[in-house]
Amino acid sequence: MTDLKKLLSQMTVKEKLGQLTQLNARVFIDTQADITGPLLNLKLTKEDLTTVGSVLNYWKPSEMVAIQRQHLKDDRNKIPMVFMMDVIHGYRTIFPLPLALGCSFNTDVVTECTKMAAREAVAGGVQVTFTPMVDYVRDARWGRVMESCGEDALLNSTMGAAQVKAFQGDDLRNKENIAACVKHFAAYGGADTGLDYSPVDISEHTLREHYLPAYKACIDAGVEMLMTSYTAVNGVPSNANEWLMKKILKDEWGFSGVVISDYSAVKDLVEHAITPSEKEAAEIAFNNGVDIEMVSTFYMSHIEELIAEGKISEEKLDEAVLRVLELKEKLGLFEDPYRGACETDDSEVWLTEENRDIARRAAEECAILLKNDGTLPFSKDVKKVALIGPFADTGDIIGFWACSGRPSESITVKEGLRRLLPGAEIIVEKGCGYEFNDTDKSGFAAAVEAAKGADAVILCLGEPQDYSGEGNSRVDISLHKIQLELAREIVAVNKNTAALTFSGRPLVLSELDETVPAILHMWFPGTEGGNAAANLLFGEVNPSGKVSMSFPRATGQCPIYYNRTKVIRQGPTGPHTKNVASFIECDMTPLYSFGHGLSYSSFKYESLELSSDKMGVDDKVTVKITVHNESDVPGKETVMLYMRDVFASNARPMQQLIAFKKLHFEAGERRTVEFTVDEPMLRFWGNDHKKISEAGEFEISTGYADHLIHTKSLWLEK
Repeated sequence: MTDLKKLLSQMTVKEKLGQLTQLNARVFIDTQADITGPLLNLKLTKEDLTTVGSVLNYWKPSEMVAIQRQHLKDDRNKIPMVFMMDVIHGYRTIFPLPLALGCSFNTDVVTECTKMAAREAVAGGVQVTFTPMVDYVRDARWGRVMESCGEDALLNSTMGAAQVKAFQGDDLRNKENIAACVKHFAAYGGADTGLDYSPVDISEHTLREHYLPAYKACIDAGVEMLMTSYTAVNGVPSNANEWLMKKILKDEWGFSGVVISDYSAVKDLVEHAITPSEKEAAEIAFNNGVDIEMVSTFYMSHIEELIAEGKISEEKLDEAVLRVLELKEKLGLFEDPYRGACETDDSEVWLTEENRDIARRAAEECAILLKNDGTLPFSKDVKKVALIGPFADTGDIIGFWACSGRPSESITVKEGLRRLLPGAEIIVEKGCGYEFNDTDKSGFAAAVEAAKGADAVILCLGEPQDYSGEGNSRVDISLHKIQLELAREIVAVNKNTAALTFSGRPLVLSELDETVPAILHMWFPGTEGGNAAANLLFGEVNPSGKVSMSFPRATGQCPIYYNRTKVIRQGPTGPHTKNVASFIECDMTPLYSFGHGLSYSSFKYESLELSSDKMGVDDKVTVKITVHNESDVPGKETVMLYMRDVFASNARPMQQLIAFKKLHFEAGERRTVEFTVDEPMLRFWGNDHKKISEAGEFEISTGYADHLIHTKSLWLEK
């Protein structure tokens, strides 16, 4: 074990500030010869680089090894760097997007995928991942919804905590584990109009009720790091927000891990017009608890002077540096600074059959059967299949933030079908493109001709994978017009058609829903997406995904989410209605609500029973829900438990998920699923910003958000 306090006592202030600075790997790789380019722009010398404590954005493990080796040669204190990367949904073997993982409602799937990603990332030289992103989301126009698990705080919290535990394991010295960094604190997902980097303006009640719980769940799970947000929350950027960073994070939650800014977010305090001064930006961020400054170098440039002026204490500096050193010690970097990194850039742990199998099964579990009139599953006895659309034969289905994943290594839908149906003729026609401004119909005729003679038609539609992710906000999230026109022409000549849709966000699929008999939504499924799609379409696997973020009927409904408070004066849809809450053009409900998802099985919810219709604050009530798989097809069903506080001092959601279980049912199986309800599950954030419950009636229900099946009253007595 390294004596960290002794090491700290030997360091100069400049060396300490280096530990609190994270730079892009390109600075080390591209400026070895002289002080030009990035170094000059950052106002750094080559000597300054010898003190830097962490690095991000290296793309090959050999780069990581070379940087670490040179650093240990140059640093007089021999303090290893820590290497960080965005391993969002896989390192080299890519699994479905986090938003898709939320649709699995299965922490076992999340855990297995995350552990696989950690093993691959270690070989890639990654020691810390900037994951999980648990920003609560309601507006599908925001591109980064793909990184969240959706619009429910409980689901987001459950999946985020599962990822933290899977990444970190029980011992960070174990080289199958890496440290996790939860992000973005706080409420980045509430960006105004879904525009990335824009301000967030929400009440403290809404912040505490919906946006903060998932961060807290990850901290309770033991996450080692936390990343602040770019955005201003109620007028104050996170890096300057004392209420968020001190009162909530440190005082209320007791977080003692490392806090890192987002990319250049300390510099962004100047962009936010909080201060015109680099020096003051450094002072504000550091005194607000930001330990590591990512990419910008205000700390290295100004904190030594701020200490001399008495505006920052060296004691606080030492505390921040010690937190960073302690993380390095936990990771075992002082003993093994390379920590399993592969120097050859070709690790035997990447893209193994086992890893591909994990990715495929995850893609199968996350896909959602949105609509089915009986068309699916297709028969495997088909002789001719028409595979049509811009996603029919492309590896670009791994999604944004795919780290080191490569489209060339992913299984296309065409390849998946040919594997599953070796005796069938697979005719592939692109038909059209997927760009929003695409108007080329020259491929329509060949696509229609292929569909005419096919036993089954698969329409592969969606948005490009680079239309979602950071910086990719959209004004209109409708499926592109040319794809809808292609769908209409195809269905006109062959009714035995199913749409296979791909996206990084919920799309407006209203017109497609009216056009095609069946829709299977894959999100961006990852490396094994084509095999998963084939298995699902032809009944090798039974779909079991459920919507984790509502699909609107029209973009104008955004933000739309299931757990709204009651809309008063709600009236019928249509023009010429007076003094009622309604849209002229469409219904107020989503097209596909939170919790929606069909199956090839037929599940009947026969009853919901409570062990008592009354409970005190120290009591627990057992809820029993009897579910029957009436079909001859085995399948998985996510049984959900909802609550509504009938009357309260604060307007409460009309539905609120309080528990869920995903279970396998054999053909014909009837099962009673049990949940336990206690008083903490009925609490909410009151008007004095304390978490409370109030005596009175609660409705306990099952089903999904816009289709609650059984409801019983439960009275809380105090």
